[in-house]
Amino acid sequence: MCLAVPGQIVEVNDVEPDSVVGRIGVVDLQGSRIQASLAMTPQADTGDWVLVHAGFAITVLDEAEAQATWDSLREALGEDLAPPEGPGGP
Repeated sequence: MCLAVPGQIVEVNDVEPDSVVGRIGVVDLQGSRIQASLAMTPQADTGDWVLVHAGFAITVLDEAEAQATWDSLREALGEDLAPPEGPGGP
């Protein structure tokens, strides 16, 4: 089973121009931050919401779609996906 999760880009870093991975985004996934390649979503920038799969942002989506996806994941997989409390959480 493959799973892509929504997150918000909080930072974009350029890498060498000939790099296969292109720009690297720091993506916030409900409080956890990861680095993801933006090679498949060259239009993505800081503040955008993206779906991340296997280290790549594979599509840009709006905040409502991102929230709906998290809600579906929580419903399917249980409360272990509850957002952390504090900044960015309830």
